[in-house]
Amino acid sequence: MQLPHNPFKASLTGDTRYGCWAGFATGYATEILATTGFDWLLIDGEHAPNNVPTILTQLQAVAGYSCAPVVRTVNHDPALIKQLLDIGTQTLMIPMIDTAEQAAQLVAATRYPPQGCRGVGGGLTRATRWGEVEDYMTTAHEELCLIVQVESRSGVDNAEAIAATPGIDAVFVGPFDLSTDSGHIGNPNHPEVQAMIRHTLDATHAAGKAAGILAPVEADARRYADWGFDFIAVGIDISLLRQAAKETVSRYKGEE
Repeated sequence: MQLPHNPFKASLTGDTRYGCWAGFATGYATEILATTGFDWLLIDGEHAPNNVPTILTQLQAVAGYSCAPVVRTVNHDPALIKQLLDIGTQTLMIPMIDTAEQAAQLVAATRYPPQGCRGVGGGLTRATRWGEVEDYMTTAHEELCLIVQVESRSGVDNAEAIAATPGIDAVFVGPFDLSTDSGHIGNPNHPEVQAMIRHTLDATHAAGKAAGILAPVEADARRYADWGFDFIAVGIDISLLRQAAKETVSRYKGEE
């Protein structure tokens, strides 16, 4: 059996790819999202109540669709990264990266020795299709996509070095954390924050890497697409459900 193809990594060809946050932590809801036309989904392990088993269920649920899964970790723990890779995660997003040294450590966590420190699971893992993928240990990195999040002033200051780190495939800007860290809580459109976002985008592209951002407001998403962001999350499943439910209720309760 050949190493599974990574459709997300292959899609980063210069055209903007539109995605959605998946925060319900169930395979059923994530599979529904996978049928709606988004290019990619972010299975969120940072702010949603996900763990390794629930992420595995969602990876299995969307495996038959063209919508590419991205998995976000809760932290930088190499042991957790190992588990997520072993269950078949090929595109990994890791939050709160402030330095190139942190980025390099994360790259090492995704590589087998001597290039890194990933532990060997062999035939126990879904990633190897339980031992059926030929030469998995020597080829796995070819289909991995490692995305790091820049969400602080320090991250922006070090954006050039972070993006240039070998093994980093993309940088994703967290506008809400960035605005908070910058003293503009709840205002990612503040001119100072916008300038930092643009700086990070330019630094990432200068390093030959892809850049992504979260932008659930349409005007923001269209602006970032015009700037040249390669992948943009334009929806959050929980927000979409909540807003649709409120709009439905208001159509009837408003008549009382």
